[in-house]
Amino acid sequence: MSGFVEKPEPLQVPGLVHLHTGKVRDLYQNEAGDLVMVASDRISAYDWVLPTEIPDKGRVLTRLSLWWFEHLAHLAPNHVLSTDLPAGAPADWADRTLICKPLRMLPVECVARGYLAGSGLKEYEESRTVCGLALPEGLSDGSELPAPIFTPATKAAVGEHDENVAYEEVARQVGAETAAQLRQTTLAVYGQARDIARDRGIILADTKFEFGFDGEVLTLADEVLTPDSSRFWPAETWQPGHPQPSFDKQFVRDWLTSPAAHWDRHGEQPPPPLPPETVEATRAKYVEAYERLTGTSWS
Repeated sequence: MSGFVEKPEPLQVPGLVHLHTGKVRDLYQNEAGDLVMVASDRISAYDWVLPTEIPDKGRVLTRLSLWWFEHLAHLAPNHVLSTDLPAGAPADWADRTLICKPLRMLPVECVARGYLAGSGLKEYEESRTVCGLALPEGLSDGSELPAPIFTPATKAAVGEHDENVAYEEVARQVGAETAAQLRQTTLAVYGQARDIARDRGIILADTKFEFGFDGEVLTLADEVLTPDSSRFWPAETWQPGHPQPSFDKQFVRDWLTSPAAHWDRHGEQPPPPLPPETVEATRAKYVEAYERLTGTSWS
């Protein structure tokens, strides 16, 4: 069992219809038919959405996504129409709300990997492949790959794992032409973002994108290149052969699996609330990632 410890009741806003509550975002539709995405401060770990929120997390995700969308616009258009607050929305939605084009979404998580970590590392250790792509011998946890690779996954429901799939499966699902376009665009966007991050002292180990079609135009959707969807490592401490420190929810994972939590991640009981020091340390990592990438101070 997994999912939400306690799924929040959607906020009712005049003129908006609630469509979906995800791990982090709440999705609405306005009277014009546009989508209204609101990034909450919720955080998930081990397939659970936790009972404790991380202050400012939703704002960091939104502002960082907007920064990246601007810097990547020459490679792929995005779905953002406006950051204006809808009439009648609560003040707390400021800086965490995007008005977006509705797209014909593709059922694929488009993952690009430049370094070996996570599920890619696990598969490599078993078969020297990632998503069926052969890799050379001698790589270890955190190794840079000879070249970035496209390793797609199927989208999973809340509380379930995305499942890595071979490129051929993507082509079967969406068609050969669209699959090729997804691979090319994913790797182009990753390459640009990797170079930008590297110039700021951060290694972009891997990341995932979601795409949809605006008419016939492949368009970036959801969020991009945040600590929720990417592995960011400090370049100054990178050393293959062991797990790397990262700008994400590692503090949360570490505490949940520590004796202090009194929690079995493989059991059926939901995780406990996070202690204040874990919340603050996690918030600080998200803010640091924002500041290092954008070159601007968080306020």
